[in-house]
Amino acid sequence: MAEELKKKRRDITDDKEPKLSTKNPIDKDKIAENPHMLPYAHTVGGVVIRPMDRGRTKGLAVQAMYEQADGQMDQIREQIELLAAQAKKIQDRVAISEDIYLAEMNFKPLIGHTYHLYTKADETTKVLSMVGPYQWGRKKPYTFIATVKLLADHTWEVMESDL
Repeated sequence: MAEELKKKRRDITDDKEPKLSTKNPIDKDKIAENPHMLPYAHTVGGVVIRPMDRGRTKGLAVQAMYEQADGQMDQIREQIELLAAQAKKIQDRVAISEDIYLAEMNFKPLIGHTYHLYTKADETTKVLSMVGPYQWGRKKPYTFIATVKLLADHTWEVMESDL
């Protein structure tokens, strides 16, 4: 039986009849050699591929860049404001320190202790005292300016002020 199949195969291949060639009914101009390389879908069920709008893409990128830059600028502005507030606080400490060192004091102030700055009735002379503004009783001989604390760098931290 195997021999009969081999013989039939030989008979088919030995046939010298002209073979019919099939002709592609589609025009060669309408056929892509590499359809996977086309910039658009080549079958009915293919994904729709739209060309990129470069102007819109650039516009969105520029807008995102401006938003990012504005955010960073806002952050820097906040840091500048914080630094300005810190500088103002230091300037105020120096100014009050000058006032205190020009004031009359009948004792040596100690670091870390709290004192009180007053103005005399003539409003030209300042006095540093250990007596607080609420410890004078009914008659107050001085006008209260500030409660201060001597820091290690010999500047004064204003703890309470009437300025």
